[in-house]
Amino acid sequence: MKVYVPFSPENPKTRLSSLLTDEERVEFVYACLGDVLEALEKTDAEPVVLSTEPIDGLGGHETVVRDEPLTPAVNAVLRKAEPPVGVVVADLPLVTSDALRRLFAPEEGFVVAPGRGGGTNAFVTRISGFRVDYHGTSFLDHIEKARELGADVRVIDSFRLSTDADEPEDIVEVLLHGEGHAAEFARERFELIEDEKERVTVERG
Repeated sequence: MKVYVPFSPENPKTRLSSLLTDEERVEFVYACLGDVLEALEKTDAEPVVLSTEPIDGLGGHETVVRDEPLTPAVNAVLRKAEPPVGVVVADLPLVTSDALRRLFAPEEGFVVAPGRGGGTNAFVTRISGFRVDYHGTSFLDHIEKARELGADVRVIDSFRLSTDADEPEDIVEVLLHGEGHAAEFARERFELIEDEKERVTVERG
């Protein structure tokens, strides 16, 4: 099964600007992409990077370049792909092969792992004609679209697939639970502290 990994290294993760420089934000998303690809390699999936620009150093992984926003880029490859096909976003710093196997194993027509806040972090579709619309509560929208196409739906409750890295507090989770390149990146720069309200946060090490 082909699994597309949408990736855009152009001015990424702007909400992390308070913690990371422009160059570090680019380095961080590459680290996350590396974690996702390595986790996929340990499954039976065939990863394909769906990038907004040509990129090097991916260890021979197939890359499709489409310089357009996320929704039309993913829909373009879905139109050409033969089900089953998966999509896993590139910014999952806690991803593991075990978490991905839980996503790939069910046989329902549409299997989805939500992100926090209603987004869609990963899915597998075994039905033809499914299209994405990444905005707002896309998780609910995608379930509705799949059911309209007659698919049974399975929701995968996964901490590791639901945790992307968009906000400064997400770096806390990377430091606590990360195992790969993104965790190494974070540990080289940050340490965990307790603030005045005894909440765990990070500061430059």
